[in-house]
Amino acid sequence: MLLSTAQMRTGDASAVRILTSNAKYLYWTPAQMVAHHTINGCNLQPGDLIGTGTISGPSPAELSSMLEFTSAGTKPVVLPNGEQRGFLEDGDEITFRGRCSRDGFASIGFGSCTGRIAPAGIASLQKRVA
Repeated sequence: MLLSTAQMRTGDASAVRILTSNAKYLYWTPAQMVAHHTINGCNLQPGDLIGTGTISGPSPAELSSMLEFTSAGTKPVVLPNGEQRGFLEDGDEITFRGRCSRDGFASIGFGSCTGRIAPAGIASLQKRVA
């Protein structure tokens, strides 16, 4: 996961990688996930996506959620510009990238998925609806 804060974007700083993951730490294999999904008659179709949830590894560097990685916000991530994050804040932009690779096989991925944290509240909801 890459993180870019409003302050970073104002200063033209690049997003910084704060979390990584590896599918080798999945609890269930993809085949088991499909079987679990379809066992009760779910009409799984080509192109449907199945989410794995957070995939964390055994070492502290492989924790893959902000909650785990920052010990529920008590050990914040220090960004290169000195800002700290225990949790995501309004204006933070996160980017997820995914790619699978294995020697002897074609690499596949889904590119980047980016979203920005918007302020909560009635005013911000009204702006998004309008």
